[in-house]
Amino acid sequence: MQISSFKSAHTLITGQGCSSTLSEHLDSLNINYPLIVTDKGVRNSGTLDLITAQLASRKYSIFDDVAAEPDNNVVEHCFAVYNAQPHDAIISVGGGSAIDIAKCVAVLAGNNQTLSAMFGENNVVKRGIPHIAIPTTAGTGSEVTNIAILSVPSEQTKKGVVSDFLLPDLAIVAPEMTLSCPQHITAASGVDALVHAIEAYLSHFSSPITDALAIKAMGMIINHLPTAYRSPQDIDARENMATASLMAGLAFGNAGVGAVHALAYPLGGRYHISHGVSNALLLPYVMEWNKSECLTRFTHIATALSTPVTPHDDAETMANKVIQQLHDLCEEVGIPRGMRTLGIKKEDIPELAKEAIKVERLLKNNPRKLSLSDIENIYYAAY
Repeated sequence: MQISSFKSAHTLITGQGCSSTLSEHLDSLNINYPLIVTDKGVRNSGTLDLITAQLASRKYSIFDDVAAEPDNNVVEHCFAVYNAQPHDAIISVGGGSAIDIAKCVAVLAGNNQTLSAMFGENNVVKRGIPHIAIPTTAGTGSEVTNIAILSVPSEQTKKGVVSDFLLPDLAIVAPEMTLSCPQHITAASGVDALVHAIEAYLSHFSSPITDALAIKAMGMIINHLPTAYRSPQDIDARENMATASLMAGLAFGNAGVGAVHALAYPLGGRYHISHGVSNALLLPYVMEWNKSECLTRFTHIATALSTPVTPHDDAETMANKVIQQLHDLCEEVGIPRGMRTLGIKKEDIPELAKEAIKVERLLKNNPRKLSLSDIENIYYAAY
């Protein structure tokens, strides 16, 4: 066992109805004038009302210009809104995009640094202002991770700010906040959570703690994502998915993710395909590449996913059945199959591969090493 550390948001609140506890936590953090960071979909759905109703005795502002795949310009815009009033905290209410924007603004507000200086690992100088994260999707796990991912349009790729100072002070993971999540986002974010769990379990930097979280999350997702997708108002399915997403976030936030994410980044940067869809589309193909290096772990994944195996199946057969099961799950929840269905040009694959191989921060976690040609071949297989 290698030496490892475990990081999370300072405090986690979970369970049905826990969104109603926000006001008491505002008092404990001495928050009087928060800026709420969200998107128009969450605001218009009425979900945000569960939060603003608890702020009647306080001043607050709302920034709702978060896009599905936010870029560095959105962070700068949000930071300007924060500075326009004497705000003293951030409350993010939304999916991973809103939470990632909020993480960046929270550290910008507490540091005399530019956003560009923060890109990379451990470049944030110190902790920022208080940040409370309240996810409205079950997928990204951003509420418990120390990273924010942003598109950088000028470079047609995505970059990360990685620092423990990004970890929120409080994460409120309430299933009622996800009830209005659109079906296609439920699907993409749910498979994204599964990617987090699987990649964390296969990571070179996994530990017994992250393994336990990842394995449990896999089983919960395979059992409850189809129900949450088909029956959006099923609060039990929503709670199981919210909890599984949180557990997968804790797993990959400490063990890291691998080649699925590395290869997905250029798809989002160049084609503006959502993070969840990019990951879901590539998952089976990267797992096909990885399986030869981690067959024993694939047998554990098969058990976690209740993959239909027989006593006579060897490890490779079990791995193949897991990969087929991943294809089937993506199809069941309406994830597009094939990069061509998303308007990606085949002739762009060599350039996509050149961008992906630069994501060394993630590729080093992957159980099997990839060359440039290996990445191209995975893209061609997924095309």
